[in-house]
This record gives sequence, C-alpha cells and structure tokens, in this order.
Amino acid sequence: MTLAKIENQQANLNRRTLLTAAGLAALAGIAACSTVSVPVGEGAGVSSSATATLAGIRTSAGLPALVADAQLEQAALQQAGYMASRARMSHTTGWGKDFASRMKGNGVRGAAAENIAEGRFDQQKVFDIWMHSAGHRRNMLDPDFSRFGLAYVRDGRDGAVRYWCLVLGA
Repeated sequence: MTLAKIENQQANLNRRTLLTAAGLAALAGIAACSTVSVPVGEGAGVSSSATATLAGIRTSAGLPALVADAQLEQAALQQAGYMASRARMSHTTGWGKDFASRMKGNGVRGAAAENIAEGRFDQQKVFDIWMHSAGHRRNMLDPDFSRFGLAYVRDGRDGAVRYWCLVLGA
C-alpha cells in the first residue's frame, strides 16, 4: 500500500469518527430535551412543606386535601426559574410558551391551573396573598384538583425576593 493510500484512509477514518461523534452528541441533546428532570435547587421540594397549609385551606371549604406531585412541582420550578431569570412575573415564557404548552411539555395531562407570585415573603404569606385574591383562591379551591406542585426561585439580584409558582392538577 502506498503512503498516499494510507493517508487517504486515515483522513476518511478521522472524518467518519468526527461525524459519528457529532451524530451521537446530537442524539444525546435530543434525548435530554425529552426527559423530565427531578426538581433541584433551593426552591425544589417545598411542595411537601405546603401540604398541611393547602389541606387546611381545602378542608375548611369541605374539600379533600391535595397530594404533592413531583411532576407538577417540576413544572412549577421551571416557571419559577423562568420568572426569576427574567425578573418579572408572567404565565408565559419568552419563548412564547403559554401555560397549556408548558404543561403539555412537562407531561401534565388533564385540568390544571397555576398561581404565581413575586415578592419578599415566605410560604405562609404567599398562601395568604393567594387566598385574598378571587382567581387564585378559586384555583386552590377547585374541587376538580387532587394534586399540586409548589416551587420558588430566588431573584439573582436580591436574594430576599422569591418567584413562586403553584401548579394544581386533576
């Protein structure tokens, strides 16, 4: 075999290796987009601490308590993170995703609702604020809902400010 043939085969092998690696990296990126990640971060896991508060709100209205749900918490954490990164409250994202498309993207099916808040307050205060708002109160007392997810993310510029999101689902 000549030196030119060996160099040509080596170049083809390097090109194939590079294309294979690029293809695998693209597939890994696509696969990562379709997976549901477990909530992480400071505001993750707060659903369990809100169970008693929501149970009190609902049982006082003659409704059954809600069950904390990791999938709904993930959707809430995603929205709280979006709001904190943009430093503004909104039910839509900068990517044009509204509530319905975000729920679908998080695998949430059926009836759902969302309460959001922003401010320098703790969990008890956010529920108090929501209970004194007709629309938010209606969401929390909707008899069709049986589960919930709650999360918050702190503002990067002012750690005392939290962006809260509560997602309720059937």
